[in-house]
Amino acid sequence: MSPRSFHRLILFALAVLVLTSCATKRSALLPELTDWKTRQAVLTSIEHWEFKGRVGVSAGDEGFNGKLNWVQKADRFQASVSGPLGIGTVKLDGVGESVNLTDRKGVVTRLEDAERDLQLRYGWTIPVKSLRYWALGIPDPSIPAVTEFAADGSLSKLRQAGWQVVVRQYREGGGQTMPRRLVAENESSKVRLVIDRWLFY
Repeated sequence: MSPRSFHRLILFALAVLVLTSCATKRSALLPELTDWKTRQAVLTSIEHWEFKGRVGVSAGDEGFNGKLNWVQKADRFQASVSGPLGIGTVKLDGVGESVNLTDRKGVVTRLEDAERDLQLRYGWTIPVKSLRYWALGIPDPSIPAVTEFAADGSLSKLRQAGWQVVVRQYREGGGQTMPRRLVAENESSKVRLVIDRWLFY
């Protein structure tokens, strides 16, 4: 083999590796969610997914609007919340209600009860434990829930753990219809979520 041919072979091999790498990073497609029972079973069983979007939180005179990136891997989640009003970027990393919070200065605080501790710290809270399910448009399977459905069979409202959740809009995500806009509200805080992009692996 000539040096020129060998050089072309190396370039071809590198191109294949790059294309293969890009393909593995693409978001997988969800299996078809034909009915409510299937939807719950499939979405509850998915272990690795993420969404990128925007969040607005209000509680009396406190609150903020910012970006929210959420990554779920089995029972562990990582969320990055960025917003104005001096909050900077806050990172949440944990399992269920046991969460580590990293503030804008890089100080890490362990939150034993994330909803309560966020309320005490900032004056507002978000439903840390159940948001992973509500964002998918299904109830948290570990807590009793009251659900309401739209004419097409999609979840429109649910009441769970002192929160009322309204899914206001769906759109395509991962090849299926996924929540786009939802609002979660309890007696002290209101959380508005807009999901711009879904990724499933």
